[in-house]
Amino acid sequence: MTSKRSPSRTVFSLSAIPAAAALAAGLLFAAPAIAQGLPGMGGKQPVEINADQAIEWHQDVRAYVARGNASAKRNDSTVFADVLTAYYREVPGKGNEVFQLVADGNVRIVSPTQQVFGDHGVYDVDKQVAVVTGKDLRLVTTKDVITARDSLEYYEARELTVARGDAVAVRGTDRLRADVLIGRLKKLPDGTTQMERIDGSGSVIVTTPTDVALSDKLVYSVADNVAVLIGNVRITRGDNQLNGEAAEMNMNTKINRVIAGRDAGGRVSGLLIPAEKTGDQPGAAGKKP
Repeated sequence: MTSKRSPSRTVFSLSAIPAAAALAAGLLFAAPAIAQGLPGMGGKQPVEINADQAIEWHQDVRAYVARGNASAKRNDSTVFADVLTAYYREVPGKGNEVFQLVADGNVRIVSPTQQVFGDHGVYDVDKQVAVVTGKDLRLVTTKDVITARDSLEYYEARELTVARGDAVAVRGTDRLRADVLIGRLKKLPDGTTQMERIDGSGSVIVTTPTDVALSDKLVYSVADNVAVLIGNVRITRGDNQLNGEAAEMNMNTKINRVIAGRDAGGRVSGLLIPAEKTGDQPGAAGKKP
């Protein structure tokens, strides 16, 4: 490892920290879009650490600390924070190995395709788990904005992204909202990662320009642009409303299909207001099954 100092910045190159900057690696939370991850943060390429104030070596706790507008860059992905701390352990015959990267204050994770914002971030190298917390949690891509109150998480080995606490995924005029949104990813032949499905649980709300749907659970197919709602479903369009135990919302065709429950006596109900009273088209709440 080598270090050098310039008049305005301190630069430190860490060439032996496997995935140390992977706090950003693939961190995409419940985005109904193609997720490129944050490419280039994994692998064995060197990580360049920059800071305005200082880079410190704390041998007692086995940590490197970069202070003041600090950044950790590998290839085309960068983690920014007021303070960046890399914790390492000594491996016989291999030197030092970073097992955790911590970012504090004005955390921003940037790749060519997206940015993640928060106050605090931790990447556990062993578990391949990244967690970003704090105020105004956001993930911004070219097409989507994902927000959460409690945390944005990425489970690299399981190919899952999780937004917790009043989680919202917005694309254009469509919005998915739930207590928890889980994005299930799929690796493509070119090495990028694509969002395949989004599961939502707790106080689910799906909003489109024409409809508002409530349910207990959600399964959303990104490729088909179809949302399946499960449990205490209510779909409203204007003054019209359909109720049931499950429903399918096709956001391309704008057709909603509500299904009765399997239990005995399960039924579908609807309240359809005549068009002359509302100005809407008859049956605007969707087709009956």
